[in-house]
Amino acid sequence: MTTDSGAVATAAPEDETTVRPSGRRNAGTAALALAILLGMLLGFAGGLLAPGLFHPGTNSPEAGFARDMSSHHAQAVEMAILAHEKTSDADIRTLAADIALTQQAQIGIMQTWLKEWGLSPTGRQPRMAWMPEGSGALKNGLMPGMATDAQRAELRAATGRDFDALFLKLMYDHHLGGIHMADGILDLSDDEQVTEMAEAMVAGQKKEIELLRSLQGRIGTP
Repeated sequence: MTTDSGAVATAAPEDETTVRPSGRRNAGTAALALAILLGMLLGFAGGLLAPGLFHPGTNSPEAGFARDMSSHHAQAVEMAILAHEKTSDADIRTLAADIALTQQAQIGIMQTWLKEWGLSPTGRQPRMAWMPEGSGALKNGLMPGMATDAQRAELRAATGRDFDALFLKLMYDHHLGGIHMADGILDLSDDEQVTEMAEAMVAGQKKEIELLRSLQGRIGTP
């Protein structure tokens, strides 16, 4: 473009610190959402293909585990998606994506089990009734390691380093609770597909706990 005096005018450079990162982050969040959807579909497919010689009943430990762990996982996916969107730490964003993708796929598998067993996604028994300690495993009405409504609200409101530290703490506690539940079904079930899933959960979440501890050591805890 030229001015009246014939000088060439140049456009002001785009502010890369405010415009472009936001675009990349939005694109990253959209990509994660698409990947989660794909993982869920693959999870359903995996559940349909898994062999089984008997169908657990609605009050069985297997059904209780599938229902309760689906709900437990759903909260982890919610917090992980939030972390993927809000954090500026690349390591935390990568971990959050891994958690969201893995646990959403596992939800798909467990929900497919229930469908194949002819059972509803929810049962009439209280949470954790399938475990020997029953309701004694609940804390403030929540399954082991789950964040309270107040903690989730605090996480949504937090920013920067405070957000990262709180996310790591809540996810650390969440993983410990998930491992406790997975260990519980391993003591109770001889269903091959259920025990294989529980073993994978224990192994995967133990590895993620090591990473969570490492990240906590780097950025601190709330």
